[in-house]
Amino acid sequence: MTMRGKFDKNALPACPVETTMTLIGNKWTVLIVRDLLQGTKRFSELQRSVGDVSQKVLTSNLREMEADGLVNRKVYAEVPPRVEYSLTDTGRSLKTVIDALRSWGTSYKEAMGQPVD
Repeated sequence: MTMRGKFDKNALPACPVETTMTLIGNKWTVLIVRDLLQGTKRFSELQRSVGDVSQKVLTSNLREMEADGLVNRKVYAEVPPRVEYSLTDTGRSLKTVIDALRSWGTSYKEAMGQPVD
């Protein structure tokens, strides 16, 4: 079996929560999905919108997400080259997860007396 992304897709963890956490359990992956839910973005747009992420870390995360089937990468034959990233159908299906995280985070901030953006 060939490895794609974080694990062999034919040997996924038995627990569905572990499977989900393996795919999106890191801060940058969740933020990339959040931002790509708004639409296709170029690398530089993603780097600005995601926040304080290095080029190396963003590139690594996008490659893993592409291998995991969450992100599409489209390269245009232009000078200079243009690369755009978008979510696959599987990546877009994470919208409910992101919405739940946003809702929980909002409730938590309110309970802690913190302002909500």
